[in-house]
Amino acid sequence: MIHFGRGDDERDPFFDFQLGRLRALVADIERIDAGAPPEALAGEDAPLLDRWVMGQRLVPCLAGLSTGHPKLLGQNRLIGTSDLWLLSDDRSWARTLSRWYRLGRPAEHSSDHS
Repeated sequence: MIHFGRGDDERDPFFDFQLGRLRALVADIERIDAGAPPEALAGEDAPLLDRWVMGQRLVPCLAGLSTGHPKLLGQNRLIGTSDLWLLSDDRSWARTLSRWYRLGRPAEHSSDHS
C-alpha cells in the first residue's frame, strides 16, 4: 500500500519508487499487447527462476531457485518474487511488479502424501 498526502510540498520517495515500478510494468504490458516477445523486453540479464511454483501471498507470486537476480545474489537461491502480473502461455516467461524472469523447469510435485 502506498500512502500519499494532499497539499504536501514534499514528495515521498517511496511513492515515486512505486510509481516508477508501475509505469515500467504498464509499458511492458503494452509492448506484449503489441506483439513484442519477452526476450526483447527482458534483455540478456533476466534472472532464471528454476524449479518454480506458483505461490500465493495476498497476491499471486512465484517462488523458486533464482540465479542471476540483480539484488538477491547467488545461484539457485530460494526466493519469492514480487506480485506476478504476466505469465506467458508456454510458461517460459513471467513479469512481476519488479522485473522479468526467464522460467526454467517447474517444480516437481511429489505424489507421496504420507
